[in-house]
Amino acid sequence: MILNFPRQQTACAAIALALALHLSIGQAQADRLTQDRPEAGHAGTAASSAPSPQVFRHHIVSAANPYASQAGLEVLRAGGSAVDAAITVQLVLNLVEPQSSGIGGGALMLHFNGRSLQAYDGRETAPRAVDQNLWLRDGKPIAFQEAVIGGRSVGTPGVLRLLELAHQQHGRLTWANLFDPAIRLAESGFRISPRLHSLLQRDPRLREDPRARKLFYSEDGNALPVGTLLRNPDLAATYREIAQLGAGAFYQGAIANQIVAAVRQHPTAAGAMDHEDLRRYRAVEREALCFSLAAAIRPKHGVEICGFPPPSSGAITIGQILQMVASPAIQLPGLNTLDRGPLSTQAQWMHLYIEAARLAFADRAVFIADPDFVAAPAGSWNQLLIPSYVQERARLIGPRRMDAAVPGNPAPAKRSQATMPDQPEAGTSHLAIADRFGNVVSMTTTIESAFGARLMVGRSDVGGFLLNNQLTDFSFQPQSAEGLPIANRVEASKRPRSSMSPTMIFEKNPDGSRGPLIAALGSPGGASILHYTAKTILGFTQWGLDLQAAIDLPNFSITGPQSLVQLESGHPQAERLANELKAYGQSSELVELTSGLQAIARLAGQWTGGADRRREGVSLGD
Repeated sequence: MILNFPRQQTACAAIALALALHLSIGQAQADRLTQDRPEAGHAGTAASSAPSPQVFRHHIVSAANPYASQAGLEVLRAGGSAVDAAITVQLVLNLVEPQSSGIGGGALMLHFNGRSLQAYDGRETAPRAVDQNLWLRDGKPIAFQEAVIGGRSVGTPGVLRLLELAHQQHGRLTWANLFDPAIRLAESGFRISPRLHSLLQRDPRLREDPRARKLFYSEDGNALPVGTLLRNPDLAATYREIAQLGAGAFYQGAIANQIVAAVRQHPTAAGAMDHEDLRRYRAVEREALCFSLAAAIRPKHGVEICGFPPPSSGAITIGQILQMVASPAIQLPGLNTLDRGPLSTQAQWMHLYIEAARLAFADRAVFIADPDFVAAPAGSWNQLLIPSYVQERARLIGPRRMDAAVPGNPAPAKRSQATMPDQPEAGTSHLAIADRFGNVVSMTTTIESAFGARLMVGRSDVGGFLLNNQLTDFSFQPQSAEGLPIANRVEASKRPRSSMSPTMIFEKNPDGSRGPLIAALGSPGGASILHYTAKTILGFTQWGLDLQAAIDLPNFSITGPQSLVQLESGHPQAERLANELKAYGQSSELVELTSGLQAIARLAGQWTGGADRRREGVSLGD
């Protein structure tokens, strides 16, 4: 491993050496952890045998893969900030969890420094040359799976610009040194986990990309076996260039040339991105959206929950659901006599949640899009979260499934936008980190579908990094049959709506002001992210569970106003719940709902973490 240090910061050489020594030990531990984890599990069935959560005094990192968590921990041990560790974790995730996130994608980050909360938007943007007809053929939307593959679906990546901006404001270690763990691991290799092997084997299209095929598959076309030592020196070379020259090296120069060539020269679905799209990309700061919630268990003065504003639908949709579920305006038979504790396996409560979600998703489908292109109702996204509006919506919930969940009218003006039809969403990874200096990061990062656009960029013919298919998060239909525009339609330089929901929870002071941070969390899972996150918040603040137990609760999802209810298969109470929901007019199906929740909590002056056992996540700290 070659270490490069600015001469004026010789102390960084000692830090980098310590990182290298620690990581040689930590990598062996990560090797063992990745091989010990199953392909996927139903956490709810294993909760009874779960060990007590570990408690850490100084710092903590919770990420979706043991290699990434270990690398982030070593950055924290070397005196790095939460942002420093997040950079290293993201770079390692790109290598060991390439199906979910990477420098070819986008991210949303919340950062809290003990006083103020910042929201960093690194969402991808549409190329300047596209228009609202991108996904139409002969006036009709093309098939979703056709749209995913190739350069046409690639948005201008934003991860590195986000990380650069956050590092400029909150970094403690030098940018270049934060790349060393990932460079070292890419060159020395990591062990293919059961989950990565399974996803590679099941994917029918990734093999069609020549670089990806040579990296991930044997000559007979089968995925490399579990435990294979996988090296990606091409990615290491890309990392080294960005480490030495800064994030700008990704957006101009040799790497940018590789990206543009891959997108524009795709053999079946060439895209429109060009060098100017990359050069112009900027991450932006936005204002987090927060709402209050009474807490039945902890803490006694209630909580303030803060999430990401548009283009994310996270804070608004989760906020509406949670406030409606707790609304005194809802009068359902038997609801007030339910047992205390987790209610998500009780049909009365689940019916209430489903109906609240239908209403929230109806608003989501009409109002939420890139705020640089679509105005908020009455000029403020908070209009969709004010208690009076949410209570008005909650009064629509009755003892049976509503015939049609329609959007509300949070502003006096008549709505001028149409409802976006339901579309698939997938992919993503989440990380949560706290350092010893009082900084906390909650970041969700993605290339959208598993393995993104199935398009690998590199300087050689083997390996590199995958590009996103984020443009499929736009509405394929630009307008309704009546000619009303859809807010989330494709437009040049626009950011697609997202379900990514990095979230932070704060205790409220007796006077109602914001108190100390008590948790940070998020999940992958497309539109189901909203429910995975809401479920965990409920378990932690309302039902008296620790973070791990809240994560382990059975998953459930509904991803559109008229969608079928999904319940997590494999859970012992799923079939019973599905049958009982029929009495409320709710139709459901049992499916695999593989969340990937990562969360950290600070209680009684100590940190504890939660990592979703449905995937490979792990929380580590000191």
